[in-house]
Amino acid sequence: MKSGVKARMDRIATDGRMVNIPMDHGITIGATKGLEDIESTIDAVTRGGADSVLTQKGLASRVHPNKNGKGYVVHLNASTTMGPDSNDKRMTGSVLEAVRAGADAVSLHLNIGSDHEPRQLEDLAKVTKEAQEYGMPVLAMTYARGPGVDEHDEKNLAHAVRIAEEMGANIAKTAYSGDAESYQSVADAVDIPVIMAGGDPQSDRHMLQNVRGAIDAGAAGVSMGRSVFQHDDPEAMTEAVSSIVHNGDGVQAAMDVAGLSQ
Repeated sequence: MKSGVKARMDRIATDGRMVNIPMDHGITIGATKGLEDIESTIDAVTRGGADSVLTQKGLASRVHPNKNGKGYVVHLNASTTMGPDSNDKRMTGSVLEAVRAGADAVSLHLNIGSDHEPRQLEDLAKVTKEAQEYGMPVLAMTYARGPGVDEHDEKNLAHAVRIAEEMGANIAKTAYSGDAESYQSVADAVDIPVIMAGGDPQSDRHMLQNVRGAIDAGAAGVSMGRSVFQHDDPEAMTEAVSSIVHNGDGVQAAMDVAGLSQ
């Protein structure tokens, strides 16, 4: 691993473990709860133990003063729920723009199995090539998502993360398969860190059970958006997640530490 990539990876992780809070959803679903005053949310989650936050490039000036010295990831593609196909992610930035925005890493979303997969693979190839020139880590969000595709099947997820590694990404993010035993085959499919996507928000206990299962399976961490930034107490939820990822706590211990009751 090149020294620049390693240095930046260290800024978005703690001893190789990662709690990332993506907040690029303003393009997708608008200025929803937790994103209107994104400055306060960024401050809360980074105080709660997040290693990094993630936004689109245009919010960089709102991120840096509030991230408490933690890492920053700039996301490079997007779609909206108002458009004809939310799986049709299109490029919204470049690695160079992310460098100028003060990013420590870049990320790209791919829907493997969708009609848009071929172009998104080309986009990832371009991003990883450009990132190498700048020593910039690439987080590939490779989801198994398309017509007739089971989004939580471990074989599909393992294929998705393997694509990330094969194309030169440094970290692979994908959905949870539902249990630690099946998710281990996902983590074992690659030699790069795998981090679990939060998915649709559910109860605090359920989300933390997923986190515990992913870590038990060998995942390096999590990237959880709506279940954290839309939470009534984003700092507490981040603290609970971080206590599992970084301290190895169980679900109940994590809830007790953070003062969660659900």
